[in-house]
Amino acid sequence: MKNLIIIKRPLNTFNKVLSIEGDKSISIRWALLASQAIGKSKARNILKSEDVLNTLNCLKKLGVKINLSNNSCEIHGLGINSYKYKKGLILDAGNSGTLGRLLLGFLVHSKSNIKLIGDKSLSKRDFLRVTKPLEKFGAKFETKNGKLPIFIKGTNYPKPINYLETKGSAQCKSAVMLAALNTKGQTVIKAKKSRDHTEKFFQYLKLNIKVKKKKNYDLIKVNGKKTIKPLNYDIPSDISSSAFFIVLTILSSKSKLKIKNVNINPSRIGILKILKLMNVNISLKNIKSDKGEKIADIHVKSEKNLKAIKCPSHLNSSAIDEFLIIFLIAARAEGISEFNNLAELNQKESPRLKWGAKILNLMGIKTITTSNSIKIFGNPKLKIKKK
Repeated sequence: MKNLIIIKRPLNTFNKVLSIEGDKSISIRWALLASQAIGKSKARNILKSEDVLNTLNCLKKLGVKINLSNNSCEIHGLGINSYKYKKGLILDAGNSGTLGRLLLGFLVHSKSNIKLIGDKSLSKRDFLRVTKPLEKFGAKFETKNGKLPIFIKGTNYPKPINYLETKGSAQCKSAVMLAALNTKGQTVIKAKKSRDHTEKFFQYLKLNIKVKKKKNYDLIKVNGKKTIKPLNYDIPSDISSSAFFIVLTILSSKSKLKIKNVNINPSRIGILKILKLMNVNISLKNIKSDKGEKIADIHVKSEKNLKAIKCPSHLNSSAIDEFLIIFLIAARAEGISEFNNLAELNQKESPRLKWGAKILNLMGIKTITTSNSIKIFGNPKLKIKKK
């Protein structure tokens, strides 16, 4: 490996309180919906990551006025179908699949051709899973093998559709929901369970949405909307970012950590449920609700006696972004941990399942992997060898 990180001094025992930047999924969705609202929307604690900054840059190219400061972001929306841009527009989604796929939903009404591009990694990812349902609204897409770059030409008369989402992808579901706002009529979505931040936003904004939660899927009905009201939001902390510090605490010696105001949406807390199954001392306190999202302080302590598990597959979608660090806990657990039905991990910006196994092997942990599963042979006495 060419790039090495050398840790000269291990962590001492700690008892800390942390505040983490805003949730990425919510930051991107807030910005997209604010861009189509009428009036000024303001968010505090917006995540200033590359993906979110690329979202704001794309919206600026679409004619949206945005003011970004250290503490807040203001977006001045002009309503649905209000994007203004010159012919030959190129939008760069960078590395963000969330941005690239969701933004296409709002572009089904675009008046001239728009080219969507991304970085090398994003350009390898599948966009047919989004363009196929969006074509049913009447938009036209030109793409090679379903990969970026994509050319989109919208329709003046987008029509509502029926859509069956089978991958458990919140991005696909959300893109269709955003497109449905441009129609006259009702779009019906039968979706495998996945993150529901977009549904929460729709419900809080009092958009015309009905959600029926079944055992294995959600039935979502969205009617077209003429206006979206502005949304002021104190964005809660990101559980995916928090997860790194949670795992660090678990693997440290006699340490405690409190992370304040974290988004604990039930569709995102698979990692907390999985860690509890592995005998981790983790709890939620000061639980409250804001704009439909649950928020809490997360308390976690170190744990020596970690248990191997056969991870319940129904938790996969709610922990999809955290599995690589969950694997680190399994590496220190007593016994063999088994994780199945994880093919979707390889549809991220890198083949995460494949790389997760490689990293564990470099650490001296035995694994057995298939295209959609991994067995991890834990070693509670594991010590990383010095190079």
